[in-house]
Amino acid sequence: MSETAEHTGHHIDVKEFHPRAQAAIHNPKIRKNFRSAMDGLMSKRKAAFEGWDLETLRELGANVRLRALANLPDLLEQLEKKLTENGIKVHWAVDGDEACRIVRDICKARDAKTVIKGKSMVSEEMELNHYLKAEGIEALESDLGEYIVQLADETPSHIIMPAIHKNTGEISELMHEKTGTDLSNDVEYLTASARQQLREKFMNADVGVSGVNFAVAETGTLCLVENEGNGRMTTTVPKCHIAVTGIEKVVPSMEDVSALLALLTRSATGQHITTYFNMISGPRKAEELDGPEEVHLVLVDNGRSSIYQDDELLDTLRCIRCGACMNHCPVYTRVGGHAYGTTYPGPIGKILMPHLIGLDEGRHLPSASSLCGACGEVCPVKIPIPDLLVRLRQESVDGDNLHPAKVRGHGAKRSSKEALIWKGWAWMHASPGIYRFGTSAATKFRALQPSKAGAWTDYRTAPKLAAKTLHQRMKERGQ
Repeated sequence: MSETAEHTGHHIDVKEFHPRAQAAIHNPKIRKNFRSAMDGLMSKRKAAFEGWDLETLRELGANVRLRALANLPDLLEQLEKKLTENGIKVHWAVDGDEACRIVRDICKARDAKTVIKGKSMVSEEMELNHYLKAEGIEALESDLGEYIVQLADETPSHIIMPAIHKNTGEISELMHEKTGTDLSNDVEYLTASARQQLREKFMNADVGVSGVNFAVAETGTLCLVENEGNGRMTTTVPKCHIAVTGIEKVVPSMEDVSALLALLTRSATGQHITTYFNMISGPRKAEELDGPEEVHLVLVDNGRSSIYQDDELLDTLRCIRCGACMNHCPVYTRVGGHAYGTTYPGPIGKILMPHLIGLDEGRHLPSASSLCGACGEVCPVKIPIPDLLVRLRQESVDGDNLHPAKVRGHGAKRSSKEALIWKGWAWMHASPGIYRFGTSAATKFRALQPSKAGAWTDYRTAPKLAAKTLHQRMKERGQ
């Protein structure tokens, strides 16, 4: 949400990441659920890319996104023109609050009381459900994972699989408590029960809200990738369809979509193609039997323009929301998505959320990483996530004094104790004589070295100082 947001919904204090991470690490159920799920997703991704020249495909995907971003202002104008010609009404929102107001106004104009929603991370970013509820409009999630999360009054823990933190038993208990289904570990029964409950909602909903995976400027087409069919029903059954998306999702042509789609489905769920690929190019025409009477697109900025103005941070906007970086991240796999307290968890969240909520608020996020580089290696569009994490770590301490508008908030200065330690380190390393004296003294008194060195040694053995310095060993070899 923007800094002036009023409807906080499920907002969690990001600064509490460390306590939440500790709690998750000591929760064996969460550890088991995520470990099992992530191992499965990694295996499926690996199998899906067998026989493909993955690096060439990744390079192609990166170039498609870079070309789109390089021409973003022109492509957005072209997209608006084509969509308008196709009969789709285009709205621009500077932040999440304005986007929510636009959706509300469309609903109010139609006297809408019920909204059925397909999966949309931007709507999560906007906290749309809570806003509509406060306005007297019921919003029901139709994606199975999002539906489960909504029943539990939680937020998604993964951008592709929102309820991945829950096992079958937990889902069965939740549905039994909230909807009256029988307690059962039969996945097909639980899925069929949820489908039956949602079917009536689809038929009676006044408005359908969806996300957008790719917006094609050349043809004015909104592309929606899904597996359950709820996205197709959300966009065709209600008389009014509202799509919400970030301004970065635009691509030049349908040809560009093919490369990104091949990368997205394999990286996200290990599928060669999803069950459904929807292409929406306008409202129902006079001779057509189904489809919405109105189609709206809300293009949401919410800090993206600030990211766009920075040549390095611009790479963040390449993201196609596949979740592969999360699936391979050793930190995310162990603490889960809720520990981050943000809309977008995991590696992509660590580089995106500081722009959306402010670096002061999200300064702990870039440090929630081992910098192992796995996220950068698997990213289908080659976002240099580790490099961006290092950049944001520096800014979280020093502040972005040259470009303060690029990341909202200047970061928190390091503590006086930490600053004194680093000043001492710099002073010692600037003088060869002092450095040699210090290292020599350290080796002589190595027995006094403490076994604990802060939180780092809670799970690791503290390194021991050497018995002799490098200079001493070199002298011995020379003699």
